[in-house]
Amino acid sequence: MTNSIAEIEDAACILAVGTSTTDAHPVIGYRVKRAVRKGAKLIVINPQDIQLCQFADLHLPLKPGSDVALLMGMVRVIIEENLHDAEFIEKHCENFEQFKESLAEFTPQFVSEKTGLDWDLIVKAARMYAENSPASILYAMGITQHSHGTDNVLATSNLALITGNMGKPSTGVNPLRGQNNVQGACDMGSLPNVFTGYQKVDNEEARRKFEEAWDVSLSGTPGITHTEIFDAVHEGKIKAIYLAGENPILSEANASNAREAMDKLEFFVAQDIFLNETAVLADVVLPATSFAEKNGTFVNTERRVQRVRKVINPIGEARPDWWITSAIANEMGAEGFAYNSAEEIFDEMTALTPSYAGLTYERIAEKGIQWPCPSKDHPGTKYLHAEKFATPSGRGKLVPLVFRPSAETCDSEYPIVLTTERNLFQFHSTVTRYAEGLDELSGDEHILINPVDADELDIEDGDLVEVKSRRGTIKVKAKVTDHTHQGVASLSFHFAECPTNLLTSAALDPISKIPETKVCAISIEKI
Repeated sequence: MTNSIAEIEDAACILAVGTSTTDAHPVIGYRVKRAVRKGAKLIVINPQDIQLCQFADLHLPLKPGSDVALLMGMVRVIIEENLHDAEFIEKHCENFEQFKESLAEFTPQFVSEKTGLDWDLIVKAARMYAENSPASILYAMGITQHSHGTDNVLATSNLALITGNMGKPSTGVNPLRGQNNVQGACDMGSLPNVFTGYQKVDNEEARRKFEEAWDVSLSGTPGITHTEIFDAVHEGKIKAIYLAGENPILSEANASNAREAMDKLEFFVAQDIFLNETAVLADVVLPATSFAEKNGTFVNTERRVQRVRKVINPIGEARPDWWITSAIANEMGAEGFAYNSAEEIFDEMTALTPSYAGLTYERIAEKGIQWPCPSKDHPGTKYLHAEKFATPSGRGKLVPLVFRPSAETCDSEYPIVLTTERNLFQFHSTVTRYAEGLDELSGDEHILINPVDADELDIEDGDLVEVKSRRGTIKVKAKVTDHTHQGVASLSFHFAECPTNLLTSAALDPISKIPETKVCAISIEKI
């Protein structure tokens, strides 16, 4: 997040796009509702009639995959009506004239056709966002899990920049991350092209720093992404996988492709706290510890580095992840893995990571600190870009965009769009299914179908249906509801009994390499 969670309450306007906040991020959803009670305007952009719509001033139920058309249409309205912050753009942005010319594509007719929304509603949303400052944008995987997800995010940035809603309290573009420590994992270089703190592996100065610290020679060539690994297995480029804390048999788009890849491996190691659907396929299973059995840090979605303290000693043969990795490295004869505690590793991280340089276990003991925190006397950073942007010029980039359709379209055989979502009571693939209390609250999957579609398909609430895509088939009970719109159906992906990702498309965004799980053409038939 560019800004802090607490700042949401003081926003004059909140634009929530591609996020079912009260289900996927309920604590942040609570902050949004508090802001509304204080008088904030709330704009929800979502194909579904989600719970947050009950509190919204405007709901824009766009066609799945049309986010760029909608957001750039709003940008066009704001500029044409002189609602943009010309002074902010002049001082802090670049490329405005070229950017303004690129908006010609986004005419009222074009935007309405692509989004399925009345132009008047789009104009209302644009005015509401531009006229109520400070304004905060919240987004989640509803806009990133597309073959044009990077463009979707850039469109939100464009909207914030032209209105001056960046580098100030209660503004910004705020991604709500999908797991509790995914921010920390990325910060620590769990990406194929960066070291810790997003220092690029192909940057000679950064690479030399890590080589000297670790006394090794490091490659300057970026690796492949998580979503590309399974294709590489099929191509014979990868023969072994060491998997830690993942369940791709259920969580990967086009999951059958992942399963077939796992079967081709010569050697497979799974490191996890449960023997999940993927771990049962492993040649070796390494039992890891849960959050309650280990010390360390988690970094949340607002960049806050926080202490984690073990409550109980590890059960059975389970060991902390860092201990397992170090033990294997030592057995292989590697040097530099003689760690005795998580704190030792943290101290090494801060020494090599400028944005973490001011952090110590003592400083983050109570409430944590938000990075960047470059020195021991620095208080941390509540919001980014207060003085300049992280670009060569120090100015924010306004990026011209063109509308690109989703990789998969509907036809007579597959006439309905499937979009995936999360359930308030379950988390990710199957990890929370082991909690009986949660399973009692929500232990079954249902496909949400609009009443008009259900009537045409002769489907009633509770009927068992067969759902087909161009990749796979599942059986699931139907829930007929007007919370989803005509032509759009919805499933979560938490249930092994109903593996939704057998259906979804693995078409990737060319930059982020994230699959398009939010747009999938399907057919639904009563059994």
